[in-house]
Amino acid sequence: MSTSPYIGRFAPSPSGDLHFGSLIAALGSYLHAHSLGGKWLVRIDDLDPPREVAGSADRILASLEQYGLEWDGEVVWQSRRHEAYRETLDWLHRQGKSYYCTCTRQRISLLGGTYDGHCRCAGHGPENAAIRLHQTLPVARFHDELQGEFIADIGLAEEDFIVRRRDGLFAYNLAVVIDDHFQGVNHIVRGADLIAPTVRQLSLYQHLGLPPPSYVHLPLACNANGDKLSKQNHAPALPTGDPRPIIVQTLIFLGQSLPESWQDLTLPLLLRWAVTHWSLEKVPRKASVSYD
Repeated sequence: MSTSPYIGRFAPSPSGDLHFGSLIAALGSYLHAHSLGGKWLVRIDDLDPPREVAGSADRILASLEQYGLEWDGEVVWQSRRHEAYRETLDWLHRQGKSYYCTCTRQRISLLGGTYDGHCRCAGHGPENAAIRLHQTLPVARFHDELQGEFIADIGLAEEDFIVRRRDGLFAYNLAVVIDDHFQGVNHIVRGADLIAPTVRQLSLYQHLGLPPPSYVHLPLACNANGDKLSKQNHAPALPTGDPRPIIVQTLIFLGQSLPESWQDLTLPLLLRWAVTHWSLEKVPRKASVSYD
């Protein structure tokens, strides 16, 4: 556990508007940070332009403001951080920690989905190639402050994973590590759908010689069919009316207690009460929870 002042963050991708599932991560990370006297930052992870929805980044920020989730400092945009990613890729290359790979998704699929290091010693150049990390410091397990000990599939942990895609776009696992370090983030609270790739991010921290953050992975909200509420599954956007009932529903989902007569509280007072009474121990220790 870091002894530095707590710095947490919420980092949505602008692939759609905020919905109840994303509010769980936003509110959970906000309450955890403020309950520990820390800062709560916001970053827009606009790393994948083909998946972005026009105007959604501005609507995400507007929704956070409407729901009273005010952030500290300036918003960081990944689309403005490309030079930092290129510098890290250049460093990895100079250190012999990465290589160019021309393998197709079809080839890897025929292998069962796990890359076999085929291009590691092939000496390919950058033409029509992805960049992979030469995995020499695999992380197979880590302790999550809510979920407990997480043990990854050995193929996931030991695979030479992509840090820059063949189409030239930077990989999420690369950008998230660089940006969290840049922002001083030392505690990450996010959805349990991101718990598996955490081992890759922890490995990259080791390769770069950077101190890793601690992690809390909150349960995902799922519909009656067991599908998580997500932009890809067309989860409805957060309503634009009084945010307090949705805040209360989110607190209930996260296992938190409610103030008596919360209807009599303003939004700032409701959030202040929630910060004061936040308890990570009450959050369900499940990867997903049904929500209708």
